[in-house]
Amino acid sequence: MEKLRQKRKMWLTVGISSVPQTDQTRLVHTLTSLFSASSKSEQKRFMVLVHLVHTDFTWIGETTARISSLFSLQILAGQLLLIRTPPDAYPSMDGLEEEACREECYLKQNIDYAFLMSFAAKFSDYFLLMEDDIFCVPNFVTHIYSKVTDLKPNPWVLLEFSDTGVGRLFHSSDLPLLAHFLLLFYKERPSDKLMEHFRTLLLQEEQIFCTPFLFYQSLMDDEKEEATQIQKKLYGPDNPPGAIVTTMQVFSAHFPWEAYTLDESFFWTYNVSAGQHLTVILNHPANLKRVQVMTGSIMDGTYALEKGHVELGYDPQGMPQHCSSFALLGQLQDGQLDQEILVKNMSSHVSCVKLVVKASQADGLMIRHIYLWEENAKEEKVDQS
Repeated sequence: MEKLRQKRKMWLTVGISSVPQTDQTRLVHTLTSLFSASSKSEQKRFMVLVHLVHTDFTWIGETTARISSLFSLQILAGQLLLIRTPPDAYPSMDGLEEEACREECYLKQNIDYAFLMSFAAKFSDYFLLMEDDIFCVPNFVTHIYSKVTDLKPNPWVLLEFSDTGVGRLFHSSDLPLLAHFLLLFYKERPSDKLMEHFRTLLLQEEQIFCTPFLFYQSLMDDEKEEATQIQKKLYGPDNPPGAIVTTMQVFSAHFPWEAYTLDESFFWTYNVSAGQHLTVILNHPANLKRVQVMTGSIMDGTYALEKGHVELGYDPQGMPQHCSSFALLGQLQDGQLDQEILVKNMSSHVSCVKLVVKASQADGLMIRHIYLWEENAKEEKVDQS
């Protein structure tokens, strides 16, 4: 295990302690949210460490098998690691039944967190403590990185990316001390109170809430829906109205326009050739600040476009319309592109976004989505709400 730590140090470790629940799917949903909310480049910057907490070896075995089956690629890539602590490693609970009294559950949670943090201390520069029933906003890693960069001149101990305590960021260098602190006072207070006290001991007097929040707890359907709407308003793409044209083969299911929707639908084709394209032609020119193109399966990356690039088009002409000039935005990496448009004259009055195939591939191609963000569109949406 020490060799695994030394192999590659990540920027961020996401730590989760998971216990058996009535809803056995929530850990899977949380892991799916973590990976699907991150681009390929972002996934290279973080790993997920799951601490399976229970003495029931049947549950541990079933959970391990389920996660290993669904996330085998992430496990093989070192992006996901499952651990457990032997029951005899826990201090005595002084005869207390874990479920006998709800107020006493924090005793074991403090110990669970301590073991999780001790194990995670050397994996990365930063450690994000999460629960196992969370869904994330898109590109949360980039947002955390930006916040940490902005705060570099100012010392901090704990940053909070949720108002419910489900997204706490620490320096990994503080984890051994924090783990020792939790073990020392595990009977005294719940973990959130101990972490607050630990923060003040290291001279961060005030809580630092980083808004907009990046993590939401899956408690009630109406709360989830509200959080989803907030997420879409603050982070979601705008995808202004437009038409979709393509020179790729179209079949009786998964049509080209499905690559430009904001739901989970996609366009699927196969046997594409160099020079073929899928193009979004906007009804009106837009000032774009970001373009994201995702191809391939969300779970294992199969059916991604092996070689391709994205162009921005201008000066629409003719009927039906087509753009008369194009500028290269960027190359796809691992079938994906997620790029902010920093050059002002390139981002203004965009009428087309064109995904171009650069080399033929005989197998299937899944274009999961083309997302466009407009300048100032988010502020207008929030004001209107």
